[in-house]
Amino acid sequence: MSDRAPAGQFLDAAIDLLRRVRDEEADSITAAGTLLADTVESGGRLFAFGAGHSSLAAQDLVYRAGGLALMNLLAVPGVVGVDVMPAPLGSALERVDGLASAVLDSSPLRAGDALLIISLSGRNALPVEMAAKARALGVRVIGVTSVAYASETTSRHASGTYLKDHCDLVLDSKIAVGDAELTLDNVPAPFAPASTVVTSALLQAVMATTAAALADRGLEPPLLRSGNVDGGHDWNGRVMEQYRDRIFYRH
Repeated sequence: MSDRAPAGQFLDAAIDLLRRVRDEEADSITAAGTLLADTVESGGRLFAFGAGHSSLAAQDLVYRAGGLALMNLLAVPGVVGVDVMPAPLGSALERVDGLASAVLDSSPLRAGDALLIISLSGRNALPVEMAAKARALGVRVIGVTSVAYASETTSRHASGTYLKDHCDLVLDSKIAVGDAELTLDNVPAPFAPASTVVTSALLQAVMATTAAALADRGLEPPLLRSGNVDGGHDWNGRVMEQYRDRIFYRH
């Protein structure tokens, strides 16, 4: 580690990762944005799922100022965030076979919809099974993961496969296995994770692509405004009423 302050080193590492995503994932981002625009135009609904800290990037897309009103959170009780107690239970649930099938069977997902599945490692049973089951239902699946995990870890799904193996499109966050950017001689473990920063930025790049693609087709993107600007609540009310049959977080 250099003599530079850890804060600066972390920010530089995050910036380098964002540059890699910008340069290396440009085609995949365009394809993902186009897929979502196609889904919106054809009357489909949009969903996002993430477990544990990967859920933060999913939640960042839902009911968000400047975001698409049609993006819904696919919630799995006990694994969305770290609000479950004890927190390690959430990690355990990610490894339970059959949980994703039970969730999808009781969800509003249907053929023609699109589902973003966010899992840094992509190795646990929950995201693997969710992707495979959703595609079998006719849902288009975009996986957001670190592809490096598939070559440096073992799968925890009975099939031996990873999230990336069951997607229509894969977005690679480029995060190194272990998700820690810094080390110090006097600190026994690597530290400073960047996956949330990078994954959130990657997904917002997809959302921007989707909005622009819809506009290029002569369609008004169903965007939300901040409720803290004048007229924001009225604007959002109009959008949510117009698309009420495709928005599930209102009920």
